Amino acid sequence: MREFVSPQNFVPSDFEVVRNSDRCIACRVCERQCANEVHWYDSDLGKMISDETKCVNCHRCVSLCPTRALKIVKNNDTYRPSANWTGPVIDQLIRQSGTGGALLSSMGNPEKYPIYWDKMLINASQVTNPSIDPLREPMETRVFLGKKPDAIERDENGKVINNLDPQLKLDVPVMFSAMSYGAISYNAHKSLAMAAKELGTYYNTGEGGLHKDFYQYGPNTIVQVASGRFGVYKDYLEAGAAIEIKIGQGAKPGIGGHLPGQKVTVDVSQTRMIPMGSDAISPAPHHDIYSIEDLRQLVFTLKEATAYKKPVIVKVAAVHNVAAIASGIARGGADIIVIDGFRGGTGAAPTRIRDSVGIPIELALASVDQRLRDEGIRNHISLVVGGSIRNSADIVKAIALGADAVYIGTAALIALGCHQCRNCHGGKCNWGIATQRADLVKRLNPEIGAQRLVNLVTAWNNEIKEIMGGMGINSIESLRGNRLMLRGIGLTEKELEILGIKHAGE
Repeated sequence: MREFVSPQNFVPSDFEVVRNSDRCIACRVCERQCANEVHWYDSDLGKMISDETKCVNCHRCVSLCPTRALKIVKNNDTYRPSANWTGPVIDQLIRQSGTGGALLSSMGNPEKYPIYWDKMLINASQVTNPSIDPLREPMETRVFLGKKPDAIERDENGKVINNLDPQLKLDVPVMFSAMSYGAISYNAHKSLAMAAKELGTYYNTGEGGLHKDFYQYGPNTIVQVASGRFGVYKDYLEAGAAIEIKIGQGAKPGIGGHLPGQKVTVDVSQTRMIPMGSDAISPAPHHDIYSIEDLRQLVFTLKEATAYKKPVIVKVAAVHNVAAIASGIARGGADIIVIDGFRGGTGAAPTRIRDSVGIPIELALASVDQRLRDEGIRNHISLVVGGSIRNSADIVKAIALGADAVYIGTAALIALGCHQCRNCHGGKCNWGIATQRADLVKRLNPEIGAQRLVNLVTAWNNEIKEIMGGMGINSIESLRGNRLMLRGIGLTEKELEILGIKHAGE
């Protein structure tokens, strides 16, 4: 009788490991370096063998092979071509029929949706409005985040009265977005903290609390209060420069978070204040927030707990009614609102939600900025956006659309060594970033990582100055919301209307 073989066995591997037998010296470096156990030495055959079904194409083995004997290529042994039933669709059906579980994915949305940053061009000065040379003339990229007064007040002697609410001072309009300790490693967090301090900006703890070693970076730290309240207590709230209430994030709007128990080590459990080895599951809603009024109560509770010395941030995902939500948050007492677009990265998200829920950050940003301006409350709150900010031009376009500053996450991880293998949820990051395994964590040197982050943001800041100089603008404040400096290409009339920009040539 013919034995039945499960269809699961027929899922082709995504990648093929190509080993040059003339170059391979069986040094076994690839075996030692691969956390996914792709390579091993067969003593009977006297050569290295590969199980490519486990390969995630992280490039670790390729990078460290001393004889350049390895390369990873896309596997051409695929299903019969179909525009509708594509290979990934079939793979996912087979996997779910075999497990009965939800599909999990890492990083941001990889689908071919429009990237509006790439459909906008920046205007430049020519004769009537001369450009500015940033090497020889002052150029201001410093930003202050927080509520601004509607008017300047003076005392009887004519001196300005300082009636400012607490502000965050950024030397560059870039911050490192929320990535929790647990989702990323100790060394990755240390890299972000050290870089934030040197750059004069901030990094965000995410919903995983703050490791005791990083309290020293408090002046450059934003502490997050999420629905699970992991690691939240008085000293934690007082440690940071600002407090962020996380309502949602771009990679998984409307749902909570999940850190697998295998990542909850001793240090992570102590930081999060949960049992070691237990899954850290944060609920979808905050169980004390079911309205804008409830959110307002939490905002002022946190302000009261920290003596009104710290700005309070509210983070939401970019969804279709985000402009109305932002208006309510601004009126609810928050100092800063963060909007996270659907391409935002994460350590683990249900695949269907990551790829199907939310809207592009560009459209959300433009609609929120316009709504706040129409209601006359734009100065009452600062606006920060994230969700696939990839370079300095994206930052300039975001600020011109109305942002005060941006968050970067995936770009920062790539600077640390991330190769986008999209296996963060597996906890076997070969580059020491999205892992808690001690042997893998040590692969990321935090001093080198911090320097690479400093280099990246410094380069971007110089490019921002060059771009602004070419526009004839000498400060971020003059650029903010200046949509006349943007032009669209290949956009519909409705898209141009929402973005509030003109088509190229107009």
